[in-house]
Amino acid sequence: MVNRTRFDDSDCPVARSVDAIGDWWSLLIVRDAFDGSRRFGEFQRSLGVAKNILTARLRSLVAGGVLETVPASDGSAYREYVLTPKGESLFPVIVALRQWGERNFFAPGEPHSELVDRQRGSRLRALEVRSEDGRLLSPDDTIVHKVAAGADPSGA
Repeated sequence: MVNRTRFDDSDCPVARSVDAIGDWWSLLIVRDAFDGSRRFGEFQRSLGVAKNILTARLRSLVAGGVLETVPASDGSAYREYVLTPKGESLFPVIVALRQWGERNFFAPGEPHSELVDRQRGSRLRALEVRSEDGRLLSPDDTIVHKVAAGADPSGA
């Protein structure tokens, strides 16, 4: 088996994030958890992934603090997987991937799933990247600033 390159000690937040959840199965598991899947069988039926791969990805997501196991909600002996606060904070990432996919991988009028506001039943507004003062930013408006060891990245 080939060893996977690890980025868990990289100074880049994107690299560390990809190291934790960058595998496509892991992202789809997180997506399904947001959609209400909680049990191994639910994930497996939804994804059609081999049990050994699903087991490994669930273990990794639990070890990384993205999911946690809890007693089954029906009182049975089973365990269920639920998103932790760390996992729930992936919501904007999943929404961004969904919106990017809708814009770039579907022909006009082609059927696809859609994420809607539960309260109003309406589509979500497109995610935007904005500056601290509210200006809409593009990639050309940003630059990566390296934070020195021991420095507070918030500038406080």
